[in-house]
Amino acid sequence: MTAPSAADTFPPELRLPKRRGVELFLLVGAVVVVVLGYVAVGLARTGTLPPDAARYAAGLGLLALLTHLVVRFRAPYADPLLLPIAVLLNGLGLVLIYRLDLATPGSRAAPAQLVWSTLGVGLFLVVVLVLRDHRVLQRYAYLSMAAALVLMLVPILFPPVNGAKIWVRAAGLSFQPAEFAKILLALFFAAHLAANRNALAYTGRRVWRLQLPTGRVLGPIVAVWLLSVGVLVLERDLGTSLLFFGLFVIMLYVATGRIGWIAVGLLLASAGAAAVALFEPHVHARVTDWLNPYATIEAGLGPSQLAQSLFAFAAGGTLGTGLGLGHSVLIGFAARSDFILATAGEELGLSGLTAIFLLYALLVARGYRAGLSLPSPFGRLFAIGLASILALQVFVIAGGVMGLIPLTGMAMPFLAQGGSSVVTNWIIVALLIRISDSARRPLPVVETGVIARPEAPVEGTVK
Repeated sequence: MTAPSAADTFPPELRLPKRRGVELFLLVGAVVVVVLGYVAVGLARTGTLPPDAARYAAGLGLLALLTHLVVRFRAPYADPLLLPIAVLLNGLGLVLIYRLDLATPGSRAAPAQLVWSTLGVGLFLVVVLVLRDHRVLQRYAYLSMAAALVLMLVPILFPPVNGAKIWVRAAGLSFQPAEFAKILLALFFAAHLAANRNALAYTGRRVWRLQLPTGRVLGPIVAVWLLSVGVLVLERDLGTSLLFFGLFVIMLYVATGRIGWIAVGLLLASAGAAAVALFEPHVHARVTDWLNPYATIEAGLGPSQLAQSLFAFAAGGTLGTGLGLGHSVLIGFAARSDFILATAGEELGLSGLTAIFLLYALLVARGYRAGLSLPSPFGRLFAIGLASILALQVFVIAGGVMGLIPLTGMAMPFLAQGGSSVVTNWIIVALLIRISDSARRPLPVVETGVIARPEAPVEGTVK
């Protein structure tokens, strides 16, 4: 037996540090920032410390410590930034909702949001504890696709809320099934594209400069996408349909490496948006409001929600009015959900809003980094799909609230009121932590000092 060569031995400097101490330090900082924000709101609104400030700090600290311990022992090589960013964003969202509750005494949403956030953290712990290898999920691609379609069809049986049939209400509780469906569709897209990536890129007919795959390869994923978008259009959930379309195009581009898919996606999105805006009254009204947000003021009917949102951003300036000292509650019933970013912009200013966007950008970037570090095509596509869900949501919501694009009606990840949204986002973070642990984990070394090559991922094992 020949001795191992220098190229086969494991260089000690390639062993990545676990960085769990960094994660703990950042978690402490996140908890401190959130608690200080909670105290600042109480002082600004009532002039006294919130009576439950100590209990709130202890509860948030215990939840953060529990998640850290689970990650430390079950995913020791996970990215150290993912969990602290999620805790900070979720905590800031609770502070902003609590601040809006104080301005509307008859309506309290913070306690319910706290319960949903705790449930989300619980599911985060379950995913990290139970899921040992993300590649196991590839086997259940078609099952996840079927479950996603069922989840999107269920709200049709329930009455609409604010013009959209996206809610399921039972026993005093309500949730949006489409929030969970987006993870399942990302799983299906990743598994199918990973199993057929070569056929997608190198087979089929060439139309102008675009290489079209065969119908056998591209047909199933296009059919699922069309069904999901069609159902969402019928339910008037146009924000989620736009998210699914963007997710489909991004993952197809990543799987094939052909930029032509981006161009085709933009053309189809533009054509579809124009058609829906012309023929759907609910969407047409939002487009009209976007084109002239001050029309209701000129007509003597008072400012619209979008106009109030723009006023809030303008009032915030660079440094903001201070937590608890703004007037974004004038936006109305959507101040805690669709327009909660306006509260952040008014009371934290451009500087605080920039910090929030940087947190989102860092969360998405670390998700992309974890995916691109994996040798498995499925893991790479799945991580990029999950991170893209967060990126698309932030773009669509922030663009709508700031008047850059028509408002579509979605929940800002972690910040906005919405139990289904916050639970789903915690599951996404748990999956990214599990994937990043696999990406950063060093290769095992046998006793001879030779690198034990990882087992090749099983391609095409889709059930």
